[in-house]
Amino acid sequence: MVEIGAIRCPLFVPANRPERFEKAALSGADAVILDLEDAVAAADKPRARAALRCDFTSLPVIVRINAIGTAWHPDDLAAVAGLPLAAVMLPKAEDPAACTAVARVTGKPVIALIESALGLAQARAIAAAPGVVRLAFGSIDFCADLGCAHDRDILMPVRLELVLAARLARIAAPIDGVTVALDDPAISQADAAHARALGMTGKLCIHPRQIAAIRAALAPSPGEADWARRVLALGDGAVTLDGEMVDEPVRVRARAILTASG
Repeated sequence: MVEIGAIRCPLFVPANRPERFEKAALSGADAVILDLEDAVAAADKPRARAALRCDFTSLPVIVRINAIGTAWHPDDLAAVAGLPLAAVMLPKAEDPAACTAVARVTGKPVIALIESALGLAQARAIAAAPGVVRLAFGSIDFCADLGCAHDRDILMPVRLELVLAARLARIAAPIDGVTVALDDPAISQADAAHARALGMTGKLCIHPRQIAAIRAALAPSPGEADWARRVLALGDGAVTLDGEMVDEPVRVRARAILTASG
């Protein structure tokens, strides 16, 4: 099974649509997120909760529960506690202690969705909270909270802060938010490439047709892998390659590229 920190392309599927669970697992995603929150209408949440299961795949299964303070949150906690999930995704994460409490009550690692100004302000503490294993960026909700445009340049400082928060806490790099364009995979690929350039290593998917493009963007290119092998073949010390200096920090990057490329 893929470790939580290595997940790159998790796919959301509404938890009230169990007929889609297996299809999601066969889509090329490397994890499936059963969604109890935004994808499920209020009247359908009990039925969605009752449909939760993990036996449809060997991939990691994650459940996005409803946020702390909602009427559905306590029942969600009880429902996921008995399932062999890889993790629980907590939306509207804003309080480190509350994230730890979710991990303790459910017995599951927590992926904390940063979706608000307060969440961003607390991101470093949330990333370091016991039980939190990864951050994810809820970019659409974040923009709604701040009243700003959902634009790469505007959100660049936010993504960098999440990368920094994860690094300081020594957890896996964050998962980027969704791309809402469904008909043009090139948009998803460009968004994922931008996120990777900033240090993120995953991206939330909302449709199967996004997955291949996102996988391609998040993986090192053949040229990058070739460069990394050439760097590491040079040995230790300060040397040059193609007219550029190579020293230990460059080798660290080369090793990371080869690890990511498998």
